[in-house]
Amino acid sequence: MRRELRPALSAPPELLLQAQGLRAAIFDVDGVLTDGRLYIGEDGEAFKAFHVLDGHGIKLLARVGIEPVVITGRDSPAVRRRLGDLGIVEARFGVADKLAVAQALLDQRGWGWHEVAVMGDDWPDLPLMVRAGWACAPANAHAEAKAVADHVCALRGGEGAAREFCDLLLMASGHYARLLEGHLHTLDDGRAAAGA
Repeated sequence: MRRELRPALSAPPELLLQAQGLRAAIFDVDGVLTDGRLYIGEDGEAFKAFHVLDGHGIKLLARVGIEPVVITGRDSPAVRRRLGDLGIVEARFGVADKLAVAQALLDQRGWGWHEVAVMGDDWPDLPLMVRAGWACAPANAHAEAKAVADHVCALRGGEGAAREFCDLLLMASGHYARLLEGHLHTLDDGRAAAGA
């Protein structure tokens, strides 16, 4: 006999109302998809650590039509590899002016700021966070990022905060329970699960 699976996660209705109707989710990398630490050897940056929970959440967003976008101030082979593994098409690397890059992307795609969620952790992310329809910060974000966020995650960057962000967007869009139920039948819904 199969156990009934009901969503264990919940969120305040007012928070979910704020996060409804979003078409894209913009992520920073360092401090959001990673813990923010940089490992630098004599040949430069050697590696970064990413959390698989975050990766699976990003894949789920894409599956329901909320496009994941990455705009990061740094560039590295590790980041490019990870984003490629996750199938993220819209990614901008080595960006000094995140607002200009984000605005150009929104104009190109025909999105308004009210249709975009942003997850950032530090001052370079603030111009995006204050314009976004819904903004989120990891628990270990800078105080100014937390101050403008609609939600501050219980989890830290690189330790599941991005998954918390994704789960809230999935709940707000009404897809969370269906996706969870679908995972009782197959983990990949006919798609490769590797790289989550």
